[in-house]
Amino acid sequence: MKFTGTIHSKQPTTATSIFATMSGLAIEHQALNLSQGFPDFDISEEMISRVNHYMKQGFNQYAPMTGVPSLRKAISLTASNLHGITYDPDTEINITAGATQAIFTAIAAVIRDDDEAIIFEPAYDTYAPAVKVCGGRVKYARLQLPDYSINWEQTARLISSHTRMIIINTPHNPTGAVLSAHDMEQLSRLTQNTDILVLSDEVYEHLIFDGLQHESVCRYPHLAQRSFVIGSFGKTFHATGWKTGYVMAPENLMKEFRKMHQWVVFAANTPIQMALADMLADANNYTSLAGFYQQKRDLFLQLIAASRFKVVPSHGTYFQCLDYSAISDARETDFATTLVTQHKIATIPVSPFYHDGKDDKILRFCFAKKEETLRKAGEILCKI
Repeated sequence: MKFTGTIHSKQPTTATSIFATMSGLAIEHQALNLSQGFPDFDISEEMISRVNHYMKQGFNQYAPMTGVPSLRKAISLTASNLHGITYDPDTEINITAGATQAIFTAIAAVIRDDDEAIIFEPAYDTYAPAVKVCGGRVKYARLQLPDYSINWEQTARLISSHTRMIIINTPHNPTGAVLSAHDMEQLSRLTQNTDILVLSDEVYEHLIFDGLQHESVCRYPHLAQRSFVIGSFGKTFHATGWKTGYVMAPENLMKEFRKMHQWVVFAANTPIQMALADMLADANNYTSLAGFYQQKRDLFLQLIAASRFKVVPSHGTYFQCLDYSAISDARETDFATTLVTQHKIATIPVSPFYHDGKDDKILRFCFAKKEETLRKAGEILCKI
């Protein structure tokens, strides 16, 4: 069956995402999959038990559009404990069907035709398309190698009278870089006395290593008052398939968010929200994540120490970037394909995270895996 009329695509240059492409190749070639960012180990039995409990208790119909009250209250308490800020659970917190939906909805709520949004490349691939489909224009600031830091002087030059939003991501996907207090102070300075909004993607907020602290925009009053803060329970509870996230924002921004949210998805999964509220009551469920994942990162680095790959420092997320320039001159997408087809290991090239395909010979590996998976990966990579 085929539509024979004319289709005027709103995303004419958009192709299949690199995540779907590499995961598809991994399945086709029965390769070890360190590409798409999801764990290969089981989630908490307690979490499953709580979801089952609420299903049996009859919590199987629509949740409130804003989210289950107990979960919104738990998020508010967590933000207060971690960052010293109080978000009103009724007017300033909303549960979403995953972080991607939250990001799209926040952008759709405020970006108008010809508004500009600044994003930092390499950038998670949902930001730019969301801005463009809403009629906005994207300006790209480039993170600086070798540590993927922000050049704030360059960023300042991108700001114009049309700048409506700056999108930040910390800890950063795909690189594992973490913004510092200095970065937040610079962002605060740039947006002072402007109408510029901030979208802060903080879905890996609990996955920070090496004694560093998560510098949420919540910690900076001037930034908090102009920011949409995005979180994800999929990352925190190893359950990416449950697609449950949230957004925190001042009441006047949240009003605009909810105007869009109700038409995009209306409500998120009810029994999962109820269970998550219970899980957040035990702070150890999220405060232990940094040590848990740093151990995996350190094991992965130990296992590839004898390889020819060069390590790009990762201080957060569950991704590790590796430089293969000492091994091959091939483009990232070609080398990643070779790894799947010839060496049976799947990874993600970083170049698709740039609008112009900038190629630095760097690949992203997901280490949110069982120890046996990481050991198999280490054996493969050391033979290349």
